[in-house]
Amino acid sequence: DAHLPAQAPERHEGDARDLSFLVAGSVDLIVTSPPYWKRRDYGHDDQLGQEATPKAYVEALVATLNGWARLLKPHGSVFLNIGDTYRGGFLAGVPARFEVAARDAGWRVANHVSWTKAIGMPEPRPYRLASRHEPVFHLTRARKASDYFFDLYALANDLGRSANPGDAWDLHPARRRSESLAPFPPELARRAILLGCPERVCSKCGCPYTRVLAPSAKLDEQRPQARRAMELFERHKLTDAHLAAIRAVGISDAGKGKRRQNGSGRNAPHVQTLAEEAKQALGGYFREFTFGPKLHLGWDRCDCGAPTTPGTVLDPFMGSGTTLLAAAELGRNAIGVDLVVPDTLKTTH
Repeated sequence: DAHLPAQAPERHEGDARDLSFLVAGSVDLIVTSPPYWKRRDYGHDDQLGQEATPKAYVEALVATLNGWARLLKPHGSVFLNIGDTYRGGFLAGVPARFEVAARDAGWRVANHVSWTKAIGMPEPRPYRLASRHEPVFHLTRARKASDYFFDLYALANDLGRSANPGDAWDLHPARRRSESLAPFPPELARRAILLGCPERVCSKCGCPYTRVLAPSAKLDEQRPQARRAMELFERHKLTDAHLAAIRAVGISDAGKGKRRQNGSGRNAPHVQTLAEEAKQALGGYFREFTFGPKLHLGWDRCDCGAPTTPGTVLDPFMGSGTTLLAAAELGRNAIGVDLVVPDTLKTTH
């Protein structure tokens, strides 16, 4: 299929609370990190983050978030990184307040990622621990979990893993001059884009192409357990049908799990039979295949027959452009907005 290349990133000077110059339904994913409450005064009359109270800040942030809903395609979502602030020696609870307020405003929390970091701001006070984590909220307006775009294969494959990478991301802060010792890391933006922004989108209807995946019996040969599992799989002449059955029942429908876990035993009888045969052949190595790698066979697509374009990522608090850089490296279209953008970088609108 014809696939158009990504365009050069757009950089607009503007207020994240008023993005009326952007076309409705034109964005697949928003990745951003707004100014934290009372952490830094940027000296701009329209800045976010200098509200009198945490409550007022969260209200302003959620109102801004609600304004972005107009821009998102039906499958779109938001990855938003936000940190907390100490006031009077105690945490203000900004992330928790934000999550509740976002839920009340009709947003659904698809994932709650913990960005953990070994390096951060030093903590000279003896009565509290140095902060080494921040939340990243994955938000969507989709009514069902199956309605928002989520490419777990892309992230796992990028990390060289076969299993689900999980929601604890140990990432080193970016190594560059910054007002903070722990700036928004490019790898965080990269992971969010891999998960939430389609590689290919129909240029006519805007629907994302989704991957057609099939189970694979090829495991990580660097792991002794995986090598042994593959040897047993081949020795007992197990088939693709056995592999599919293993994936279908997971670890709950075989062995002890079949007796102890709720929801087991719901697969078709022939699937159960194949899984039991595999369990007998593999023994304890059965579980090596339950979360093994998958093969990307192609794309599930719409019927328009039109060329595809890369998905579009928006960062309404662009800052130094970390999200735009990550998007460009991944071949996505990217739009950034900030209150102040150097004339040499501005995109007219």
